[in-house]
Amino acid sequence: MDQAATPKHSDVYQRVTAEIIKAIESDMDGGYTMPWHRGTTLGLPRNVVSRRSYHGLNTLALWTTAGARHYRSPFWGTFLQWKKLGAHVRKGERGTSVLFFKKEDDKRKADQECDTEKRRVLVCSSAVFNAAQVDGWQDEATVLNDRTVHLEAVERFINGIGAKVEYGGDRAFYQPSSDRIRMPERSAFIGTETSSATESFYAVLLHEHVHWSGHPSRLDRDLTGRFGTDAYAMEELVAELGAAFLCADLRVTNEPRKDHALYVKSWLPVLRERKLALANTATAATSACRYLVDLSALAEQVA
Repeated sequence: MDQAATPKHSDVYQRVTAEIIKAIESDMDGGYTMPWHRGTTLGLPRNVVSRRSYHGLNTLALWTTAGARHYRSPFWGTFLQWKKLGAHVRKGERGTSVLFFKKEDDKRKADQECDTEKRRVLVCSSAVFNAAQVDGWQDEATVLNDRTVHLEAVERFINGIGAKVEYGGDRAFYQPSSDRIRMPERSAFIGTETSSATESFYAVLLHEHVHWSGHPSRLDRDLTGRFGTDAYAMEELVAELGAAFLCADLRVTNEPRKDHALYVKSWLPVLRERKLALANTATAATSACRYLVDLSALAEQVA
């Protein structure tokens, strides 16, 4: 983005900030609602090949893992099972151990470890991976209709940034340690009472890209805050204000969504000085947006 373009963007960002503050001060009703399907494991965990349910401690182990990692799919399989289905486990994903018994003369598979018990029975363990940990497979029973519209200008902008984005599960977050953005599938977005699925999807994706801009190798914001701390709240405010700025810039919406204001309002109680917090975060959000705009524009020029 050249110098001549800077005032234009600044004017948009100031207008959006003012409208969000006005909405907050109007004592709006309601709270922020996640704009996508959420849930834990759908029923009993099942093997993706046999479709049989796991039992006993295996059920508890898989339920616990699914809840902790926010997996929505009930299907699990070993590395080799997923491979045979034409899918592959993503690099860096951790498996969950399940136990089962086999006769001593049964042929052992490459991804199983067994210990002899009473000479005739083998207690075997195998690492299994949830469908949310693999690419290249989706169960027909859990496929959702995609309600979003692909906005070409926004897609070009995001692709130009070049951040690593992975889809799956029911959480949206940026992970600084791996420098990757994680998003629910587009089809999971259902929108809210005040925003369409398309608006919600791009707002969340842009929110995570603003987080991405704060990496130490980029704008070096403090991304180390824990949930509930001032640092965490400040970064969430920066990301949501930045998302509102970019949605306005890219014409995702004609005016700031009520959802932006509700999300910002939800974090303000953590901070003692609301007006100062909004002023500081608006400045940081503006810097983040300019960085992303410049990065995407540069990539388009090179292409």
